[in-house]
Amino acid sequence: MQRIEEYDYDLPRELIAQEPLAERADARMLIVDRKSQHWESSHVRNFCDQLRKDDCLVLNDTRVLPARLLGYRQKTGGRWEGLFLQQADDGTWKVMGKTRGKIKPGESIVLLDRHAREGLTLLLLAPLGDGLWAVRPSDSETTLLELLEVYGRVPLPPYIRDGVMHTDDIERYQTVFAENPGSVAAPTAGLHFTPSLMEQIQDTGTVIARVTLHVGIGTFRPISTGNLNEHVMHSEWGSIGSETAERINGCRSRGGRTIAVGTTVVRLLESAADSGTLRAWSGETNLFIRPPFSFQVTDAMLTNYHLPRSTLLVLVRTFGGDDLIRKAYQYAVTDRYRFYSYGDCMLIT
Repeated sequence: MQRIEEYDYDLPRELIAQEPLAERADARMLIVDRKSQHWESSHVRNFCDQLRKDDCLVLNDTRVLPARLLGYRQKTGGRWEGLFLQQADDGTWKVMGKTRGKIKPGESIVLLDRHAREGLTLLLLAPLGDGLWAVRPSDSETTLLELLEVYGRVPLPPYIRDGVMHTDDIERYQTVFAENPGSVAAPTAGLHFTPSLMEQIQDTGTVIARVTLHVGIGTFRPISTGNLNEHVMHSEWGSIGSETAERINGCRSRGGRTIAVGTTVVRLLESAADSGTLRAWSGETNLFIRPPFSFQVTDAMLTNYHLPRSTLLVLVRTFGGDDLIRKAYQYAVTDRYRFYSYGDCMLIT
């Protein structure tokens, strides 16, 4: 039996990064070698030193939505906070909301824009369980993205300034290659890349491939069961095009490595892998990567440091080797690496 207690660790609160670095690529990067069972400290700006000509670097080009919503209950005036999750074909939204007191179907929420001005109203249609609601926005003419740009805020995780957005977060909590809107959290390993670093990577001859996986609400939820085998994994939508699959398979056939930038890319690649061969794929994945998972196409991974008892930490330790990654985390704490979304990273080779 795999117990969640095995994925706990102590982290001083001051090591949780509250602000991004002025220069993204100045983040520290711990290079962990599974073969030698050793690690060395470097920086993301030296990332190209770790690349080979036939490698394929796989990026998640999802774009973070301004999904955090603030407002008040029209009936009571009480504060309400929510997170937009998705829009159905009939125009209704799925949101996760919280407020004091009991809230009922038929109530309305008045949303406030970033200047605290009243505007859009959400009619609560039906509870969906676990704090989720089906709601109908009062404006059916304006597009979803336009409404979120006005009434939404950057959905920072609560460990960053208690989720309070600064203006700089609009740019910094987004990768420089973000393209397809749909996530409610950033694929944080990708936050370290700059346009200049991307050009350097291309100059090495390394192939760059893009996939899309929209990070969902499950990212915020810790594992609540004591036994990993009893955890119900959340689903996230992802897509790998046929050209991307061919590009990755081509690199591997020439002896190159598939280097995944982030756990989101790993989950998507492994969901679409079939006996070591990647195929074009699109749909929902609820793949929970835990021991004794056998990786089919991922050879190396760049990843940030993850919360204790999280599915992401389980994935990373499964990939890198449980004892090695546990010790590497201990070293990162001792050497005062910066943790979580705006923090430093680890390259597991």
